[in-house]
Amino acid sequence: MNKELSANTSLSHYRIVSKIGAGGMGEVYRAHDARLDREVAIKVLPADFATDKDRLQRFEQEAKATSALNHPNILTVYDIGDHEGSPFIVAELLDGEELRDRLEEGPIPFRKVVDYAQQIVGGLSAAHEKGIVHRDLKPENVFITKDDRVKILDFGLAKLREKTQDPHGSEDATRKAITSPGTVMGTVGYMSPEQVRGRVADYRSDIFSFGAILHEMITGRRAFQHETMAETMAAILKEEPEDLSESNPNVSLSLERIVRRCLEKKPERRFQSTSDLGFALESLSAPTS
Repeated sequence: MNKELSANTSLSHYRIVSKIGAGGMGEVYRAHDARLDREVAIKVLPADFATDKDRLQRFEQEAKATSALNHPNILTVYDIGDHEGSPFIVAELLDGEELRDRLEEGPIPFRKVVDYAQQIVGGLSAAHEKGIVHRDLKPENVFITKDDRVKILDFGLAKLREKTQDPHGSEDATRKAITSPGTVMGTVGYMSPEQVRGRVADYRSDIFSFGAILHEMITGRRAFQHETMAETMAAILKEEPEDLSESNPNVSLSLERIVRRCLEKKPERRFQSTSDLGFALESLSAPTS
């Protein structure tokens, strides 16, 4: 693996300031854009990953998918480049914390839950309108800025809509997930039943993942979580998460219905568009007559 980039390293007209973090899809750095005199975030794919055709395709797909989107609730991508054989993406630099960090503190107040939920759905709607499905929506990929703006991150697993699809898919991805963690598309615990089965995932899969996140924001606990990956996947297919009222007796019946509908096992029983889901969420914050 190529070594970590040090401060003052230049990538085109970008100068590395410091490392921010790292993940399966690359390392992230704070950098200075000399051309436009601004601070940016740069995600660099390690050189040995760049020789992996599948990883490289996913990385380039993230750049292509995200740069096609222009929405206040989606991370803005500015540029893409290559540094000594390693491709990189340049994006806006965010100040705040991941939703995962916020959830570590426990359930989120109702008003904030509705606000965050509406912003997440707003970003998803913009992506879905462009034919882009996220496929890996989870608290780690939702960022809350210091001024409470929600940003959806990492469209590296985005599925750009194709004209032909195998309607049946295969269960190979599921088998891989059990035997080789990290190879399955999506993250166990937030995957939809169709993803668990290794089938084609459309925008309704994102709606299921959103439902799991919404459930967790309200209760402070994951909707589906067991000791092993296989047990968690089985729970997604067969079990219902606990009633919201068990954790929060003050939760509204309307909100409970929205969560339940998002988490329906069959895609045809969920909200059929993020627009409809957005309208349902708006009704929660609308003044009652």
